[in-house]
Amino acid sequence: MPATAELPVLARTPVPAPWRPGPRAAAGPDRRVGSIAGVTPATEPPAESDDARMMVLVYSDDVDTRSRVKMAIGRRPAPDVPRVEWLECATAAAVISALDKGGVDLAILDGEATPVGGMGIARQAKDEIFQCPPIVVLTGRVADNWLANWSRAEAAVAHPLDPIVLARTVADLLRRRRAELTTS
Repeated sequence: MPATAELPVLARTPVPAPWRPGPRAAAGPDRRVGSIAGVTPATEPPAESDDARMMVLVYSDDVDTRSRVKMAIGRRPAPDVPRVEWLECATAAAVISALDKGGVDLAILDGEATPVGGMGIARQAKDEIFQCPPIVVLTGRVADNWLANWSRAEAAVAHPLDPIVLARTVADLLRRRRAELTTS
């Protein structure tokens, strides 16, 4: 039997404990997310109140398109606009039903959706729904903006979606809608 060499015993190095937020990193109800260093709290001008919300309906038969719209706009499209609450719809019937119930402040409709496109839904909503909220139509290309005009949508944004243009358009329409609701 050959002699076996003993392996050297390696010194154990301590494993760092998992990260836990310290007292400065913990976000309380009155603290906002801090800067990169976590020292200076970032200030965000509140819109009327932190509890204010505006309902935005997004319609597309494609879940990826709905997701891209939500990512482009985020939770708040501009600092002076209330936070956005999302209502996703995948069918034309769901869109008409939601708009008919009320409570929707803005609708974003995919003009390229099938079997019913967002432009047709926009035209129907403007014809049938009393005090229909503003509508943004997502068109297949810039040359299709005349169709968005036919549908009576307040704005059109072409694919591929530019997050800055979409967020700016949505923020502008939400400002107008908020002003409209406060004066009525």
